[in-house]
Amino acid sequence: MLTILNSLPEGILTLPAEQLHTQLSGPTLIHLPGERQPAMFISVLLHGNEHSSWEALRRLLMDYENKSLPRALSIFIGNVDAARMNQRFIQGQPDFNRIWGSKHEPAHPIMQQVLDEMRTRGVFFSVDVHNNTGKNPHYACVNRIDDRFLYLASLFSPSVVYFLKPEGVQSLAFAELCPAVTVECGLSGEASGTAHVIEFLRACLAIDAFPTKPLDLSTLGVYHTVAVAKIPGQYSLGIDDPSCDISLDGHVEQYNFAHLQAGASIGSVKEGITRPLSVMSEDGRDVSDLFVAVEAGRIVLRKALIPAMFTLDVTTIKKDCLCYFMEEYPLGGKL
Repeated sequence: MLTILNSLPEGILTLPAEQLHTQLSGPTLIHLPGERQPAMFISVLLHGNEHSSWEALRRLLMDYENKSLPRALSIFIGNVDAARMNQRFIQGQPDFNRIWGSKHEPAHPIMQQVLDEMRTRGVFFSVDVHNNTGKNPHYACVNRIDDRFLYLASLFSPSVVYFLKPEGVQSLAFAELCPAVTVECGLSGEASGTAHVIEFLRACLAIDAFPTKPLDLSTLGVYHTVAVAKIPGQYSLGIDDPSCDISLDGHVEQYNFAHLQAGASIGSVKEGITRPLSVMSEDGRDVSDLFVAVEAGRIVLRKALIPAMFTLDVTTIKKDCLCYFMEEYPLGGKL
């Protein structure tokens, strides 16, 4: 059930993410007044183990406890139950950033209620804040090559990822209502990530209108996600552990946002395993054999690519994916 409030619960800004359950019974949408309308929308804690979003937001709001916000703000606080346990989501729950609806599936009732509420009230733009479980540079994500979307992304990072899969993410749903961006601010709990998000949110609150002058795309490095790699469920997985069916190299996180050449190796497999990764293209095709192969017991890339979101967290890999494969998006390109 979604709770909708028109003010912050007393004392909530003193609570870390792990303690929000003491004030909130579940997913909560909070509307705060500001000097300008319509509201900026921000979603935090869609994944319960990604605490930087709430930490940055609560610190920002503390600065406005005795003064008006520059713009009205609508805040969606997502998975407080998982945040309590510092997990992405807990057993029996869906992933809160995979249930916002798509062309093929309806949104979860709670997420649909949030969308309907913001459609009715009006929304200026949307920001969704996340952490990575692996070491990545800070980057922004958009789902449309549109100057307004890219302008928001540029306020956070010159590195921008354009993607259309997975479906059901918050930013794809909000892109139907307004410009929307996702920001990825490194590992949860890193002070630098929290500080970066605070700076970004301040810049967002200060936006009066989107620039009418075309954005200089040469200032951005735009990447297009072309495929997602997952570990098939029948295989055991480890890190530098040859006893497992698949053993990832312990340094794969260093490859995030690096330009890898064909032949680069990312791990090893037990004898007899010939398709260690399931790689699906953005349009839903199995392209495993186009991207990876097994040579002398090693998992190697068949083509040059740029990976993102490699992690050494086996649980996260099993729940979500191993990584995404990207290519550079042509500057100035339009869909």
